[in-house]
Amino acid sequence: MRHLKRTAKLGRTGEHRNAMLANLVCSLIKHKRVTTTLAKAKAARSVAEKMVTLGKRGRIQDRRLVAARLRTRGPGVPLRKEERKKWREREDVLRILFDEVAPAFKQRNGGYTRIVKLHRRQGDAAQMAILEWVDYVAPEAPSETKAAEKKPEDEKTAEAKA
Repeated sequence: MRHLKRTAKLGRTGEHRNAMLANLVCSLIKHKRVTTTLAKAKAARSVAEKMVTLGKRGRIQDRRLVAARLRTRGPGVPLRKEERKKWREREDVLRILFDEVAPAFKQRNGGYTRIVKLHRRQGDAAQMAILEWVDYVAPEAPSETKAAEKKPEDEKTAEAKA
C-alpha cells in the first residue's frame, strides 16, 4: 500500500528521478526559468524550495548538502584563470544559489517558486508549465549599452550649460 507516500514517480526509477530533478533545479538556478511538464515542475518545486532554504542559512554544511543533492562539480577539465572566472559566473550552481538567489529571498518565508501553466504539448498532449522564481530580480552588472546611453546625455547637458 502507498499510504502517505507522496513522491511523484514520473515513470522513472528512484536514481533516475533524483538525477532528473537535480538537473532541472540546476537549470532553474542557472537560467531563472525552466519550461517542462506540469508533473515535473511540481516535483522540482519542492526540491528547489528546499535548496533555497539551505542557501538562506549559508553555512558550510548547507553548501555540502546542496552539492550532494544537486551533484554539482567543477568544469571537469583544467581551465585558465579567465575561463575559470567565466565558468564560475555562468555555470557554478552553488555560487549562484548562495550568492544571488538565496539573498534575494532573505525576507521571504517560503514560496520561492511559481508554476505557470502553458498549452498542451502536441506530441503527447502533456500539460506544459514554466517553473520560475517569484519576485527574483537579477543583480545588474554595468553594461556597455548603459555607458553609451549616458554619454550622449552628458554631451547634451554640457551644450545646454554652455
